Amino acid sequence: MTTEQLKARTLEGFERMFNQGDLDYVDGTVAAGAVDHQEPEGTDFAAHLKDVIATLRTAFPDLHFDVHELVAEGDTVACRSTMTGTHQGPLRIGPMAGLPINGAHVEVPHMHFFHYDAEGRLTDLWHVWNTLALARQLGAPAPDLRIGAAA
Repeated sequence: MTTEQLKARTLEGFERMFNQGDLDYVDGTVAAGAVDHQEPEGTDFAAHLKDVIATLRTAFPDLHFDVHELVAEGDTVACRSTMTGTHQGPLRIGPMAGLPINGAHVEVPHMHFFHYDAEGRLTDLWHVWNTLALARQLGAPAPDLRIGAAA
């Protein structure tokens, strides 16, 4: 696939999976043996991705990703995005699990690197998101991250 086709596939993935909640789209998008480099070795990437989407869309039924920059070279697409939504359901992610539902509108920056195979299926994901910003927007106690601060 060309870099322009991979960029279009990436945008379609955000739209179909996260913005619309189309979990079936995951099956045709993620290659067998694909790796989410944030997760432990051996994690079933497609199943994990479906769980992440369902978890986020439960907590934020109006979940939406806006992609701001999209750059592609070879089989790699990189982008910066912002996740928005309104906290209307339980969120079971890390230190935010169990926080009371508060109706807060959130805006959370993300960065992604995607690798695709020749058929345009996702083989690798590297992803970072500002979970501290999300926690603060949801009212979680903020840790003291200053250098030299006591743990």
